[in-house]
Amino acid sequence: MNSPRTTLYRDKHNAKLMGVCSGIADYTGVNVGWIRFAAIISLWLTGGMTIPAYFIAGILLNKKPPHLYKDVDEQKYWQRVRQSPQRSAREIRAQFRDVDRRLADVEHYYVSSNPRLSAEIERLR
Repeated sequence: MNSPRTTLYRDKHNAKLMGVCSGIADYTGVNVGWIRFAAIISLWLTGGMTIPAYFIAGILLNKKPPHLYKDVDEQKYWQRVRQSPQRSAREIRAQFRDVDRRLADVEHYYVSSNPRLSAEIERLR
């Protein structure tokens, strides 16, 4: 998956400093407050090693494109894809199976209730 929607960006729109925490929050779908809280706790746990890592990430990460998502639903969808691509693929396959089942029901209804159409289909076989 090498899509712009599956890439980690700095989110300068919701940023407090450089946008790294808000970018991680956007990427994972976790509330930005929890990400910032974890960053503060990691400052204490790592003895300040988080500060250089934060600035390095702020320099290396690209700025989030302004129109990456059309709406909030699309943003939530891509967050779910990033969290679990296998689950997303299963959900899409299930939706296609449901559409296929409904189309088969429609086809069965029209063929069974229309003897002329049914005879025409049988003649073509």
